Amino acid sequence: MRISEIGTGRIAVPMKKAFKTALRTVTTAETVVVKVECDDGTVGWGEAPATLAITGDSLGGIEAFIEWMRPQLVGEDPTRIERVMSVLHRGSVRNTSAKAALDMAIYDLASKAAGLPLYRFLGGFRDELETDYTVSVNSPEEMGEDAARFASEGYKLLKIKVGGGELGEDLKRIEAIRKRVGSELGLKLDANQAWSAKDAIRAIQVIEREGLGVELVEQPVKAWDLDGLERVTKSVDMPIMADESVFSPEDAVAVLKRGAADLINIKLMKAGGLFKAMAICKAAESFGVPCMVGCMIESHIGATAASHFAAAMRNVTTCDLDAPILMASNPVRGGAAYEGMKISLSDAPGLGIDGVEGFVPDKR
Repeated sequence: MRISEIGTGRIAVPMKKAFKTALRTVTTAETVVVKVECDDGTVGWGEAPATLAITGDSLGGIEAFIEWMRPQLVGEDPTRIERVMSVLHRGSVRNTSAKAALDMAIYDLASKAAGLPLYRFLGGFRDELETDYTVSVNSPEEMGEDAARFASEGYKLLKIKVGGGELGEDLKRIEAIRKRVGSELGLKLDANQAWSAKDAIRAIQVIEREGLGVELVEQPVKAWDLDGLERVTKSVDMPIMADESVFSPEDAVAVLKRGAADLINIKLMKAGGLFKAMAICKAAESFGVPCMVGCMIESHIGATAASHFAAAMRNVTTCDLDAPILMASNPVRGGAAYEGMKISLSDAPGLGIDGVEGFVPDKR
């Protein structure tokens, strides 16, 4: 079994509603789909969305990196994971989204060769997950209305985007949402690096004092500000999660050694794929720190790969994998099954993906 062809193509899927954070606004999910074929006819699928504000990766840059890697990967045996991943990672720094696309396609192939669904190939801890649902940053009134609608649809945990303007406005957003959804529904906050350490501590202390029932705060300060992240974590009772501060296993160790976060958000597009994501997860586990698995605005391909990873790992305790249900349509055939907040994985080998509507591969 050898890699014989690598093809790429772009797809674009409109969002149901503009997805807004402190860093960006997305109205259409644009992504590069990767199809890796082997000489025995087996096909592996991967994808990489452009997330310039977070990873620095553009659609053109992703395609260029994959084109550069093509001659280095063609002829390799995808079941020799350590060897193939050394080829993928040794020749270039960064380019984590493009690496993730190739990585998930290779793992799709390897698990198909083993006759196992990917989550069992990786560890098989569970076969069902529950995701939260994201409320984009808007006015307090609009966010309250959105949260109430999502709660009525059965979602029991909402991820609230904050960081859009003044700190006082963020507190009004949280208060408006809690008022609309009642006291039982779970809330997580994601500041997407928008606060200073001082403002984060002040905001969290108000949230705790007012009893607004927030479970955790994700990435309150700039990605590079580990001193600030540590200061926030050690100044409040509420759990603090690192997201943009952790791309690599080395980043994770730096955060973990100084106790700068209570949880780590692992995203395949930050880590460069499953191979590095597993190293991050195991490093966190060795420090007794649980992980969440999140995603960018990815199609069903990337979300399916992330779901398999999350299901495989014991140290993953929560998920933020709602990207496919934020989109107006799904061009991907097969993959993880979404029913409300529940994500189920089948016993189909690999990712269980059969094809992608509108995908025309560019092979060279």
